[in-house]
Amino acid sequence: MRPTSFAVRLALFYGAIFTLIGVFLPYFPVWLNARGLSAGEIGIVLAAPLFVRVLVTPGISFAADKSGDRRLMLIALAWCAFLAGLLFFAASSFLAILLVVVLFALFWTSVMPLTEAVAMQGVRRSGLDYGRMRLWGSLSFIAASIGGGSAIQFWGSQAALWIFIGATASVAVMSFVLPRPTGKGWLRAAAPVPEIRLADALRLARNPLFLALLFATALVQGSHAVYYGFATLHWRSVGIPMTDIGQLWATGVVAEIALFAVSRRVVAAYGPVRLIVFAGFASILRWPLLTLDPSLEVLFPLQLLHAFTFGAAHLGALHFIAAAVPDHYAATAQGLYASVAVGIALGLGVAIAGPLYNSMGAEAYWVMGLLGALSILGSWWLMAHWDGKHLPMTTPSSSPSAP
Repeated sequence: MRPTSFAVRLALFYGAIFTLIGVFLPYFPVWLNARGLSAGEIGIVLAAPLFVRVLVTPGISFAADKSGDRRLMLIALAWCAFLAGLLFFAASSFLAILLVVVLFALFWTSVMPLTEAVAMQGVRRSGLDYGRMRLWGSLSFIAASIGGGSAIQFWGSQAALWIFIGATASVAVMSFVLPRPTGKGWLRAAAPVPEIRLADALRLARNPLFLALLFATALVQGSHAVYYGFATLHWRSVGIPMTDIGQLWATGVVAEIALFAVSRRVVAAYGPVRLIVFAGFASILRWPLLTLDPSLEVLFPLQLLHAFTFGAAHLGALHFIAAAVPDHYAATAQGLYASVAVGIALGLGVAIAGPLYNSMGAEAYWVMGLLGALSILGSWWLMAHWDGKHLPMTTPSSSPSAP
């Protein structure tokens, strides 16, 4: 398989994934609200998949590394997620919805970290531009958020579920376009893949530098909890039309796309860890300003900070893993990053965001700004101590795994 074909296939799959995310993040809370769930119950439902990710994603990612076939794992996960999602049509009570969300999350939450591992394999082995592949997902997010807002405005809140299920089906179908790991293509390793050992994976999880990465990215990604869980509901409550809300979400992703389009040059100029530092400073600016309930004229430019609070932090984490972790442990490292930065931190954040928003309204963004400030401590320490080389992965009884 040619590198161009690999990049196109990943771009198509990213497009399907972010079509689903572009519906889920802004509008799934709207469907939950239409089902009669309270703010606290919505927070629990949105947090549940993130905690499921903590329990299952590291194991699934390690199994995918050990099997050597991340594509087959992704196909199985995508189709199981689609079948589980169909059960939402039969769920009406809080408990029933929560159970279906947990079942769906068992399969869905490992899809993104495994996809990132496949994408970064292309970056390592052929110098592909991760940002150029990933930005097609961001473009799909924009289309889904704008189109979803218009559909809900026209057909009502129940349309959110139909769009969500359609997007889940597209992920399952598009999983078949993912590049195969075997054959005579450029992606195949020149030498046999070293043995994957659980002891080495655990050693990575305990490494102080990797823990600093997890600490910094967990706090800055966790600072999005109120935004992800309640921005749409809050903007709707202050009279902003759903079509404008869809455009607000899309604006943040446009900024993200602009960053991804030049990501190779940005990472080369500043390094991965400094990008995470930038994300922390952007959080200090973005979230406190949202407590003021600014007008649309201010909200739209404020959404551009999403390029830093999310985009810069995510790019920094991925490129740190690519530079610091051997290729054959890439999915394991991505699974740990997803479990901690998105699972534990964002899961706790969304669970707490419900009561916070219920009692404080937009003032809850002050807490998110504090998380961003704390993240700077971890990223600054990591920048001072990492020498740009592979982290030690092997135990005395294992064979060398780093070049």
